[in-house]
Amino acid sequence: MSQRKNNDLKKKIVRLHLEEGRTISSLASEYGVARSSISNWVKQFREECQNNAEAQESYDCMAENLRLKKKLAEMEKENEFLKKAAAFFAKEID
Repeated sequence: MSQRKNNDLKKKIVRLHLEEGRTISSLASEYGVARSSISNWVKQFREECQNNAEAQESYDCMAENLRLKKKLAEMEKENEFLKKAAAFFAKEID
């Protein structure tokens, strides 16, 4: 694998972990990469964020995206529950 493709893969895996919330184990299985390698890549990216404003901005965006995705999933569950509750109570009124 070329150095460029290798770096692109590293970035993709780190992004999937930090932004999408994918587990290191699932990424290791999917991409055939050792879990320790992925852990090291994530650690290196976090260290790079300490010295590089652009990397820190990327990390902040990834963290915010993950937070918002979790919040959206929570709100969707609550919305689904409320729909079911409304349907239940509508039946009770009839």
